[in-house]
Amino acid sequence: MTAAFSHFDEQGSARMVDIGEKVESQRAASAEGWITMSASVIDALTSLPKGNAYEVARLAGIMAAKKTAELIPLCHGIVIDSVQVTFEALADRVIVRAESRCHGRTGVEMEALTAVSVALLTLYDMTKSQSKDMQIEGIKLLTKSGGRSGDWQRSDP
Repeated sequence: MTAAFSHFDEQGSARMVDIGEKVESQRAASAEGWITMSASVIDALTSLPKGNAYEVARLAGIMAAKKTAELIPLCHGIVIDSVQVTFEALADRVIVRAESRCHGRTGVEMEALTAVSVALLTLYDMTKSQSKDMQIEGIKLLTKSGGRSGDWQRSDP
């Protein structure tokens, strides 16, 4: 079975999806990903010479969400109502989660995913002098709500 991709026309050319006829609604999305690193690097994250890495990564994630349409060629520019970026430090990784919200004609999944991605890259950048064996993994959409397709939640962990 071949599924139709919304960002390609019948000839296979890239196109921006026309959202002009869509109804505005409250929309939200959440995403997560993680970076694996040693426990000593995780412990040192708040005392790095560049400052509190979590706060720098939080701001980078928020800024990236606001610039998603500039980074992803066919993504619509939207007015974001809110972006939240949080961190959970475990023994061998830091999990980054982002939630984005807007009132509009298209979803905010890409903004949540971009926030997570850039926050993780920022943590990598801030800690690369301490370790070269870090790995960014597991970037995925967790939930989305609003719009014609309704609510969705990831069923696997």
